[in-house]
Amino acid sequence: MTAAALPSARPSAPRVRLPEILFWLAALAALFLLPDQYLILNEIAILALFALSLDLILGYAGIVSLGHAAFLGIGAYAAGLLTIHVASEPVLGLVAAAAVGAVLGFATGFLVLRGSDLTRLMVTLGVSLLLFEIANQAAGLTGGADGLNGMAVGPILGWFEFDLYGQTAYAYSLAVLFALFLFARRLVHSPFGLSLKAIRDNRLRAAAIGVPVARRLIGIYTLSAAYAAVAGALLAQTTQFVSLDVFDFHRSADVLLVLVIGGAGYLYGGPVGAVLFRFLQDWISGITPQYWSFWLGAFLVLLVLVGRDRLVQGVRRPFAALLSRFGGGR
Repeated sequence: MTAAALPSARPSAPRVRLPEILFWLAALAALFLLPDQYLILNEIAILALFALSLDLILGYAGIVSLGHAAFLGIGAYAAGLLTIHVASEPVLGLVAAAAVGAVLGFATGFLVLRGSDLTRLMVTLGVSLLLFEIANQAAGLTGGADGLNGMAVGPILGWFEFDLYGQTAYAYSLAVLFALFLFARRLVHSPFGLSLKAIRDNRLRAAAIGVPVARRLIGIYTLSAAYAAVAGALLAQTTQFVSLDVFDFHRSADVLLVLVIGGAGYLYGGPVGAVLFRFLQDWISGITPQYWSFWLGAFLVLLVLVGRDRLVQGVRRPFAALLSRFGGGR
């Protein structure tokens, strides 16, 4: 058999399915149907991008992290300082934040690759704590505990000004999320993405068949850091304020919970998990403001014990039966 007769090993382009179209149409429709929820919707879009950045390393490369907020924070401060001292153009701030996040991700990626999963957890957490302390001590530049004030973000591309209601902010964050999601979707279905899955499943076997493991992992870690930094820049630009809170541990913990809820390793786990996490947080805190974290924790325990697939099937089954019943009555 000649080489021309062999089947191609290149993966085909991913097909766009109806649920994907409906998801993004719903996100776009919220821009017009939920005028009172723009600020919450903007938070969800930023959290979704942050979760997507973590999913690239956790779900596709198997790299665990407890300090992913380091990149969120460095991106927020990069965009904030650029806005105050250089230029107020938001898109320029996104590019600068992505560049700074990528440099930090590349520099720390070599440390993350060493040792076991426990070592990676400690290294990523240590980097986040180190940046928190640096930002706290450099009060003359970052504002320290008082935060970075004085941001005056200009119109997006010189045309779209930010409003008090958050409509422009949500549209801006959603557009950035959609563009970066499309790139990530293309990436994970490319040969590069398939090699990451091989490394995640069995690193020694992937190295044995010729996959450059270290370069692949450093590459995806750098890209993930850039994505998280862009999420931080969006947070800084749409709120026009940056505080030490962006480096806090709860940011890294929350994004892990988002992936636990939405599922890691299929890209939509981040956006879907962000929607469910924010909905559960608001709904439970509205019922029991003092004990909302307890009930959220109980839901996570139930999710782990029952399993996400079984829980989803249990919710989906009554709706499927109802639809078939109506369909059968025609």
